[in-house]
Amino acid sequence: MKSQDVVILLKLVSLEDNEQNSRSQSRGLARGEDPYSVRGLEAALGISKTEVSASLKRSIGSGIAIKDRKSGRPKPSRRQLRDFIVHGLKFVFPATPGAMQRGLPTAFAAPVLRESLHSAGSLISVWPYARGQEMGQSVEPLFRTVPEAAEKDERLYQYLALVDAVRLGNQREANLAAKLLTERLG
Repeated sequence: MKSQDVVILLKLVSLEDNEQNSRSQSRGLARGEDPYSVRGLEAALGISKTEVSASLKRSIGSGIAIKDRKSGRPKPSRRQLRDFIVHGLKFVFPATPGAMQRGLPTAFAAPVLRESLHSAGSLISVWPYARGQEMGQSVEPLFRTVPEAAEKDERLYQYLALVDAVRLGNQREANLAAKLLTERLG
């Protein structure tokens, strides 16, 4: 498994959530483009079609995703994805705060968690991003294009920020992020 596999699986979850809420998630796609297609995922995430295809094969091969019988679309197993994120991700893809940098807020500084926890310190965590408005300690995202993808999809941004909170947080913060992920992933 590679770190972009998690990003792609979370994008698929975000697409499913948007579909269930009957909101169209078509920003960045050509008219009529299937957002679940390799091309659609490439446009939304900035990950090459070759990498998207290889990632989907790895995810299906490992059982963390299946191919839907009716639509043929890749479909993540939300329970298995949640379990992997909550119990294994920080060991496989650890996050360590780096130098101060301008970027997009993540983890407890992201809007999804900002009001839930108040930090004793003033440092926030950010994904390094040239168009970012906040200054904070840099955290390497799961994949280099995460900030751009998060700007295009609010729900994906929430999922990725919660994932970073699990990766970065001490037990109290990681447990809160895991609880919110569990509520959202089911």
